[in-house]
Amino acid sequence: MHAHGDLISTPLTPDLVRGALDLERTRHGLLPHRLPARARAQNTDGQLAMAESQPSGVRLALRTRATVLELDTLPTKRVYAGAPPRPDGVYDLLVDGRPAGQGTVAGGNTLTIDMTAGTASLEPGPVGTLRFPELPPGDKTVEIWLPHNETTELVALRADAPVGPAPDPGRRVWLHHGSSISHGSDAAGPTTTWPALAASLGGVELVNLGLSGGALLDPFTARAMRDTPADLISVKIGINVVNADLMRLRAFGPAVHGFLDTVREGHPTAPLLVVSPVLCPVHEDTPGPLAPDFSEAAEGRLRFVATGDPAERASGKLTLNVIRDELARIVAQRAADDPNLHHLDGRELYGEADAAELPLPDNVHPDAATHRRMGERFAALAFGDGGAFAA
Repeated sequence: MHAHGDLISTPLTPDLVRGALDLERTRHGLLPHRLPARARAQNTDGQLAMAESQPSGVRLALRTRATVLELDTLPTKRVYAGAPPRPDGVYDLLVDGRPAGQGTVAGGNTLTIDMTAGTASLEPGPVGTLRFPELPPGDKTVEIWLPHNETTELVALRADAPVGPAPDPGRRVWLHHGSSISHGSDAAGPTTTWPALAASLGGVELVNLGLSGGALLDPFTARAMRDTPADLISVKIGINVVNADLMRLRAFGPAVHGFLDTVREGHPTAPLLVVSPVLCPVHEDTPGPLAPDFSEAAEGRLRFVATGDPAERASGKLTLNVIRDELARIVAQRAADDPNLHHLDGRELYGEADAAELPLPDNVHPDAATHRRMGERFAALAFGDGGAFAA
């Protein structure tokens, strides 16, 4: 530690960070990753590389008497050509487990993405500072949840009292993998993505491998899950496979079996919950690929449309209903020899009645209110009496 004005600087070390599978040393500081280096080396998809570097579920967990905290970060902001501007990523502050503030960091790098052309360009920018100046006095556990949708390099940490790692809370660890919906899509902040809400309600420690556009049954993701310590595991499969038009039914079933086989190599008896897709009307019976619709961009709205032909289901093209049936079949088959394998129909989290009340704003991603509903329902279904993750 050393003084920085009237504050004390604390080195950013791995024992202060939870929820990341890897921490990369950069020239600025620490860059949290949600896939390990070996997996990243096998990936050639720029979208997945961006998603895994966005720290959904990653947080600093500190024990301190400090009443002032400052965190310097280098964020990477995204700008989509032809789409409305995105708000700055939100940092959530928890003190002894309770919400205590929010903040944003201006500046940073700018990544401009053209979804139509498939191009991206990065413009470097400055480091910014997040400041929480009015923490309650006395010893306390402080968590700073990093923006779930904004790549964030950790540069420096300062406080007006010594800071150390928070003690291990002794809770079960829940490892979850899914798509942009699990990543957080349009949640209000990092502690209100549906997995973060469910973890809080279930009293567990979250490791979130929700990867926007990246829940594609990649073997390197399965190996990352296999090698990550966890007590409870879930995989939410389907929407990305459909909207990427990645595979046909013949390939999908064996790919699911292979993914689950790999996870089971590292976690042979842990409760393992397979979750099928939530309702997404554009893809229920229409295959992918998914495409952006910029027709209302001038009004600040971006939507997505399914461009496949429903008649192609006969040749093995995948839709959400096809995938739900196949996942139910696979889990039933495997559960005969794996009593800790469970299945949850995603429409129990968000179904037809929910879509009528809370329609998906862009036809694919849930809004903040829907994230809250899904988190509460998952907690009740999975962590409640009789659920796959019941204590």
